[in-house]
Amino acid sequence: MPRKRTTGTQASGARSQSPLPKGLKKTDLVDYYTRMVQARSLDERIWALNRQGKVPIAASSQGHEAAQLGSLLAAEKDGDCFLFPYYRDLALKVAAGLTPVQTMMSFMGKAGDPYSSGRQFPLQGADLPNKIIQISNVVAAGLTQSVGYALGARMAGEKTVVFTYFGDGATSQGEVHEAMNFAAIHKLPVIFICENNRYAISTPQHSQMVVEEISSRAASYGFPGFTVDGMDMIQCYEATREAITHARSQGPVLLEMMVERFMSHTTDDDDRRYRPEGEVERAREKDPVITLARTLIEEGILTQKQVDAIAAKALKETDDATDLAEASSPPHESELHNSVYGP
Repeated sequence: MPRKRTTGTQASGARSQSPLPKGLKKTDLVDYYTRMVQARSLDERIWALNRQGKVPIAASSQGHEAAQLGSLLAAEKDGDCFLFPYYRDLALKVAAGLTPVQTMMSFMGKAGDPYSSGRQFPLQGADLPNKIIQISNVVAAGLTQSVGYALGARMAGEKTVVFTYFGDGATSQGEVHEAMNFAAIHKLPVIFICENNRYAISTPQHSQMVVEEISSRAASYGFPGFTVDGMDMIQCYEATREAITHARSQGPVLLEMMVERFMSHTTDDDDRRYRPEGEVERAREKDPVITLARTLIEEGILTQKQVDAIAAKALKETDDATDLAEASSPPHESELHNSVYGP
């Protein structure tokens, strides 16, 4: 698996009638564009509900969707991958199978929350039917857990490749070193996916580390690292597909996906205090929802009317899910201790 860097950004989203990458069909692109639009619609609604006092806290995935869905597409095509997302991976979880109703129940703390019945942070917990575990908001904790899962899968004779997602800020945590070093020693089938938006909350990357590319750190552990354009879903798919092949046969891979964080760190943060004026507006010119739609139209895969219909359908599902969640009851006090000491 050769080392390479593919970070060229296509602001127009056009691909000039180029053939689809191996394993992809036009229907795949339409399917994943539809999932991306639904995830964005939910994300925007959750942010608005927070401002209304109906959602306590959220970390937006806006700007990260292409990285999350591109890697998920490769995972689903492979069919034997397991995911350890982190707290900014709403789009990944929605695209993997979390329904709009389940999403809203979780963020609004209602009894219908599939993870904890509304008794803990949104979306935290195991989602085994969709091959997902997301344990907590502890930064970088998922890396060591994912490596343990990969070792367990190997001991059980399985061929599972484990994906573990994290932000650039997490790479300053000791657990990242521990996880990567252990995975390298045992040649475990793990793909470390860093969604690098260049901000550890409010700390810019240049104030956090000297290296320009986080992917370069992989060499110190003896496995390959890649930096790819995380705003381009197809590039992310291609890089992840290659990484799966390498991980299963030779061991870990680090994928650094360069993304943009369109919103504040969380709903409790105000990024206007530390981001340069105009930075977010320039970043939005590469919005994956817009650029992927433009590509699909220019390639003749969808029409503008079909794109509009997809957006309208996503908005209706978001509206319906919001109404249902708002009308639902919070968890009953008698359930406070449920699942604390057992299933």
